[in-house]
Amino acid sequence: MLGLKLLTDPRWANIAESNLEEILTDHAWCEQKAASNAISLITQNSEHEDLVHELTAIAIEEMEHFKMVIDIIQQRGYTLGRERKDDYVGQLMKFAKKDGSRNMAFIDRLLFAAMIEARSCERFRVLSKNIADQELAKFYHELMVSEANHYTTFLNFARKYTIDVDVDKRWKEWLDFEGELIQSYGKKEHIHG
Repeated sequence: MLGLKLLTDPRWANIAESNLEEILTDHAWCEQKAASNAISLITQNSEHEDLVHELTAIAIEEMEHFKMVIDIIQQRGYTLGRERKDDYVGQLMKFAKKDGSRNMAFIDRLLFAAMIEARSCERFRVLSKNIADQELAKFYHELMVSEANHYTTFLNFARKYTIDVDVDKRWKEWLDFEGELIQSYGKKEHIHG
């Protein structure tokens, strides 16, 4: 369904589980950044009422996820660490087109968001199926479903609002790029690392 070119090695879940405080901190900040991204898209494209409505709901949901992760961190006696730089997201941002039309930049920003949601969904699936901690396995299964919904929302808006972009062609380019990029990741206790 997601079209990802390379799936995460299930052994990555062992790396994540070996340092739950780190993966949970990284995850919390991923949720905060996802909320900020939705708000940014709203701010830059407020003329689209349906987008404003849907992305407001996503921003709220992402902040609810942020709170849920923080609650788990606190319940387990961990500390929310400082925000981490996400090299994977930085590389995706460099791939996004910024030099074309306003519509092209808008569509690529939606595809950028869809790509992150797709990979997060896939990683949450790996965690839900491969970690021994049953509470977290259930938690990550629930979030996997949510991320899949966000992925389709961003992709559907790209298809709806394109003017001068062949969205299916550009999405394939995103998938190909991400398939190459992700080969360098999956070795750290980070959601995208």
